[in-house]
Amino acid sequence: MWDEFGVILGSYILGSIPFIYIMGRLQGIDLREYEDMHIALWQKFGRTQAFIGTFSDFFKGIIAVLVAREAFDLSPGWVAFAGVAAVAGQMWPVFMKFDGEKGNSIGLAMSGTLATKTMLFGLIPIVIGFGVRTLPRFFARHQTIDDRLKFGGPPSLSLPLGMLGGFTVMPLAAWGLGQPSEVVIAFVGLVVLIIVRRLTAGLREDLRKPLDKRSVLLNRFLFDRSEV
Repeated sequence: MWDEFGVILGSYILGSIPFIYIMGRLQGIDLREYEDMHIALWQKFGRTQAFIGTFSDFFKGIIAVLVAREAFDLSPGWVAFAGVAAVAGQMWPVFMKFDGEKGNSIGLAMSGTLATKTMLFGLIPIVIGFGVRTLPRFFARHQTIDDRLKFGGPPSLSLPLGMLGGFTVMPLAAWGLGQPSEVVIAFVGLVVLIIVRRLTAGLREDLRKPLDKRSVLLNRFLFDRSEV
């Protein structure tokens, strides 16, 4: 049992390591001042560092699952919970006063390492959301390659909606594919974490604004932002 709890704690601490924030600070920029640190990293430092930063998030999700499964030979349930703990660390990192990132990238990496087929089903709405957001700009005329590969632009509604749909599909896919009940529960827990993070991140500041509270919560739930 000590191995299991140690792996869970270690996974949380691994998820808490703010690689992207550190990359920004090394360049003299506090990426917490921006709405999305991944997009800010891309816009401020370019594609290479953005890919490195994104990979660091994927790396944390992959390592948490592999260590639990391969190094400690834990049961599928404990392996799944280790992955979820890493995602929780990304969202509420102990090194960042429990105010972290959205958990999408590490959640996808963890899911793909834990149950690849399950994650592939979840990718369907995510890819659709990404395509609705990106393809019109990518194929627009008079665009340079740099413009087409550039992160940012107008806020996307389809991508966060696709992300929510993708993570919601995963526990259903896990159940349908006959995954152990503990793994299905872990995927349900992942969805809950994604939703809780959307609803609560920076909520106190939003509630001080003259905005309709129901609209704020609904927009946060669906589109991961307070206003659309």
